[in-house]
Amino acid sequence: MSASPPVSAEVTESLGNGDAARASLEALRSEIAKAVVGQDPAVTGLVVALLCRGHVLLEGVPGVAKTLLVRALAASLELDTKRVQFTPDLMPSDVTGSLVYDARTAEFSFQPGPVFTHLLIADEINRTPPKTQSSLLEAMEERQVTVDGTPRQLPDPFLVAATQNPVEYEGTYPLPEAQLDRFLLKLTVPLPSREDEISVLTRHAQGFSPRDLDAAGIRPVAGLSDLAAARNAVARTTVSPEIVGYVVDICRATRESPSLSRGVSPRGATALLSTARAWAWLTGRDYVIPDDVKALALPTLRHRIQLRPEAEMEGVTPDSVITAVLAHAPVPR
Repeated sequence: MSASPPVSAEVTESLGNGDAARASLEALRSEIAKAVVGQDPAVTGLVVALLCRGHVLLEGVPGVAKTLLVRALAASLELDTKRVQFTPDLMPSDVTGSLVYDARTAEFSFQPGPVFTHLLIADEINRTPPKTQSSLLEAMEERQVTVDGTPRQLPDPFLVAATQNPVEYEGTYPLPEAQLDRFLLKLTVPLPSREDEISVLTRHAQGFSPRDLDAAGIRPVAGLSDLAAARNAVARTTVSPEIVGYVVDICRATRESPSLSRGVSPRGATALLSTARAWAWLTGRDYVIPDDVKALALPTLRHRIQLRPEAEMEGVTPDSVITAVLAHAPVPR
């Protein structure tokens, strides 16, 4: 048997940094739990989105701590964050920024909007009309904002964490397909269990305030260097040709489903491969297995498919369609 090639000091150091970064990101759960109870899947989804340079749509009824969850994540990662409350009268320039006339210099200068941050909380994004919703399209896809013909780069990392109430609530505007496709993940934030709700009320009775995260004891447990090391490690995670074929088969099967008028696009397939790699690395492996694909299929694909009206009337949901596809797709050995 031939001897293994020597491992360079740079590779060894990089691997060590990756392990340290994984430990730091795993510590986020316990740190965020100081403010938010029982939402581990949503926390994991936000971390996966950061690793993949993607954006997250959080959907749930009012009062389940969607905004608090994102604020706690930003505090734990020591990221700059800004919040925009989306309302029917919000204008695109209120998000991206605009040119402001300076009477002293008789010139126009650019006033950056809240989008110029690491983590933008787009609160209740479906309560503003499509015109303002679309103001985020360029920012989410190109990581820049163009005002008066001049592109302006956004900071890195940049993540939009948008919250929305279910579309059947009054006063909402369903997100256009192009906007939905810009989100890497759609995470559902459910109502807490009885035990978790008791824990929430107990904390409030003891003086906890969601407006004061410092008092809750949340401290930064990871930073930009940890995130950069983690992204480099995820990029080295191995994906076999069989796994690539498995992802393609799942996405192509949605296009042939009789319950759907629109299946997953190639962009969705790319997204599923990226999230599966991030999940594989977070669980301690440097290679992707079919279970990684299955674990991220629902949050990655549920907002990228369109139900037929007759299927929707029969009670079919996007999650049930994707679950059925996963059950029938041949799993590589």
